[in-house]
Amino acid sequence: TSFVDQTQLNTLLKQALIWIVMRQISATRAFVNGALTGPTSVTWDATGMITDVLDIQTEDAEFDAILVPGFIDLQVNGFDKFNVSSSDVEQWSQVDKYLLNTGVTSWCPTLVSAPLKDLESAISMIDSQIEVRNLSAAVAQTSIIGVHLEGPFLGAAIGAHDRHSVIDIDLGWISQLPACVALMTIGAEQDEAVAAVRLLRKMGVAVSLGHTSASEQEFLLAKQAGAQMVTHLYNAMSGMHHRDHGIALDVLTDDEIYASIIVDLEHVSMRAVQLAFIAKPERMIMVSDSVQSNSDLAPRLKDGTLAGSVLTMDQALRNAVLHCSISLTRALASVTRNPARVLGLRDRGEIEKGKRADLVLLEYDLTVIKTISNGLLNMPDND
Repeated sequence: TSFVDQTQLNTLLKQALIWIVMRQISATRAFVNGALTGPTSVTWDATGMITDVLDIQTEDAEFDAILVPGFIDLQVNGFDKFNVSSSDVEQWSQVDKYLLNTGVTSWCPTLVSAPLKDLESAISMIDSQIEVRNLSAAVAQTSIIGVHLEGPFLGAAIGAHDRHSVIDIDLGWISQLPACVALMTIGAEQDEAVAAVRLLRKMGVAVSLGHTSASEQEFLLAKQAGAQMVTHLYNAMSGMHHRDHGIALDVLTDDEIYASIIVDLEHVSMRAVQLAFIAKPERMIMVSDSVQSNSDLAPRLKDGTLAGSVLTMDQALRNAVLHCSISLTRALASVTRNPARVLGLRDRGEIEKGKRADLVLLEYDLTVIKTISNGLLNMPDND
């Protein structure tokens, strides 16, 4: 079929499916307005927009489970055989099933430091995937928020990035970034860091500080210029000392800035996770930082440096609650409401009338039963 014919077919399929797909779900518990409540019923319309959130009687609840907003992962480099920077069309076709099985309904394909030409090519490829999804919306699929550029304008704490690809900030290159770039991580100690933050924010791009050993003053100047968060708290940044403290301590004692964190219990210890959520109960964001890997353990460079994770967002939630004793409400906010807020996504992240029907039904052990993305149902694989 021609491109036009395929587009028309997709539209017809969507029109047919919206009449048979479920548009209501109810559960004994639900995460609504930052608190666990319930029993609750949620209804949405054919466009995937929530139309009602209602209290119901226990006997009327369809599921004895927990209904929560869809998870939002701001840092996905890849997983299994998939790499966001180099995978083919067939591999991209498998992305939605994998992520939806883990409760993720929105995500940022993340590109690490590389030559600028390579980054441009990868950004263009991801942009084309966004366009494909906009044309084909008849089945449950994830929403690509936009590209997260983790580099190449990083600071001194390079971590697992290619040090030859970490370069000085190029404001001209930044000014030419396409609209599909949603988030950029930069080093606060770079000479043009403040100018870059201001430019990116003017362009509507969220800014995170990461891979950095910046001074307290450099951190504060970047934050005042508009930086909203830091990338993977504790990892690839200067740490904590009672006199000569680093970025980690600056972040933990700052009530305004958000902090992402990798809760695979390899990147960050249980106690450090607890400290972060105690210090910043309303500003934590869990991310997977997952990468292409055939291992069950977080991959490392030959020198032992951690190089991403094999974490999924549902496992991060379980780790936080079951192993780190983080309250379920705080943990849920860190994978739903908080990432939506830091990226200015007003249409998702909460179960609320007028927002996207991005929903995850969880067992009480926090395993995923089913995921609904923009009103369309995905059933997880059980094998």
